Amino acid sequence: MMAAFRGVWTQQFWRAIFGEFLAMTLFVLLSLGSTIGWGSPANSTVDNVPAPHPPDLVLISLCFGLAIATLVQCFGHISGAHINPAVTVATVAMRKMSVAKAVFYVIAQCLGAMMGAGILYAVTPESVRGGLGVTKVSKVKPFKYVGFLVFFLLLITFQLLFTICATCDPKRNDLKGSAALAIGLSVCTGHLFAIPYTGASMNPARSFGPAVVTSCWENHWVYWVGPVLGGVLAGAMYEYLLCPDSKLKQRYSQVFLRAGFPSDPLVEPDQNRFAEKQPAFTVLDVECTDRMERRGREREPAGEVLSSV
Repeated sequence: MMAAFRGVWTQQFWRAIFGEFLAMTLFVLLSLGSTIGWGSPANSTVDNVPAPHPPDLVLISLCFGLAIATLVQCFGHISGAHINPAVTVATVAMRKMSVAKAVFYVIAQCLGAMMGAGILYAVTPESVRGGLGVTKVSKVKPFKYVGFLVFFLLLITFQLLFTICATCDPKRNDLKGSAALAIGLSVCTGHLFAIPYTGASMNPARSFGPAVVTSCWENHWVYWVGPVLGGVLAGAMYEYLLCPDSKLKQRYSQVFLRAGFPSDPLVEPDQNRFAEKQPAFTVLDVECTDRMERRGREREPAGEVLSSV
């Protein structure tokens, strides 16, 4: 238990937690603001109240994408700028963050989403407030089925996480341009594609905030399952299949050698002795060893995590 929570009770970590809370508050407030159906004088009703117009999909997509790009640039060095529980869970699956730290990150993100949605609810007139950006399923018949909904949420979150992994990969030396802008454009692309289908929520906390404020929980659970599955799948595929770390591959081969051959009479004695000397394989060992080898000491939490949505 002490090993799992090591690094949590530090000033740097709590600074990162507050950074996630503040970034999510700003993200939800600014992004959901683009979904408000403000009217125009030309469309005023008889009682001189502006009639709300349907949200502009391009406006919403650009607002979400640019907001993420801006916040990643601002908070990347503070908390890693996850701003998304799906990204946090994916970093745990990629062994770039401990489970204990991830729990605090997700709690901070959900509280920030509630704060942002609450502020927007308070400052927006009821006549134009509408659904406050609550994510809803398309009325088209196939999307009444959970499988279709989860698939689309998984798909758009997969492309987002894959973009994050590729643009924040320390093993690459060919990267040019802004990683924050690339991530923002990925968010924009996902919204342009999926808003008509699912509301395009690649972020469980973004769906959680307005759902709490408006008490609208219809199909809410799929907005957690789909993005989390998509994020974990993208992170694991990139980290372990497409672009694995060479040192990690070597460590895995040593583990398999130790597990499979010590008692094998066909293996030479020297190899048996080598295998017996290897320590037991644990996730914590890999995490600590990687940090010691790459940095000589444990880095601050802001450096452990990927910049993200």
